[in-house]
Amino acid sequence: MSEDEKKIHMKRPEEQEETSMEQDNVAADAGVAKLAADLDDLRQTLLRRQADFDNYKKRIEKERTDDAKRTTARLIESIIPALDSFEQALTVHREAEYENYRRGFELIYKQLLENITKLGADRIDPTGKLFDPHAHQAMDRTETTEHEDGTVLQVFQPGYMFNGRVLRPAMVRVAVHPAAASKANTH
Repeated sequence: MSEDEKKIHMKRPEEQEETSMEQDNVAADAGVAKLAADLDDLRQTLLRRQADFDNYKKRIEKERTDDAKRTTARLIESIIPALDSFEQALTVHREAEYENYRRGFELIYKQLLENITKLGADRIDPTGKLFDPHAHQAMDRTETTEHEDGTVLQVFQPGYMFNGRVLRPAMVRVAVHPAAASKANTH
């Protein structure tokens, strides 16, 4: 037996009991500390999982919204040619005998236009505005000094936007100053 062990055996029973209680308290404190650390780890894990789940919900909701917008944009893009056909049909026959048909076509055309507007589409009518290559497609240019260089003079086919995105650019005729036009031809 070592000296320390002999001292422990030589202690009175009350002292041995106190030492045993101190050892039990130390062991209990260590157990409580371990349980507290485990509890803290579980809380942190729970908070991370809740944050991950919240982010997941937000991402899924955004994807659903984006999918709905893409679907709506495709629907509007598919209706635009029908609107163009109605516009062409309305400009062709101006005779009195076609008046009843014209009114019917005009009503249908207005309904289609109102419905795509309700869906969020905006018609691009740039007449008199400056040419914007992001929203307009120049089909022709006219040399003139009566208008500012780059002004849209005529719209051949209207364009459409949806949620800030161009679905179809407006096809336009653009004013060009004669000096700018001759410079463009020489380069």
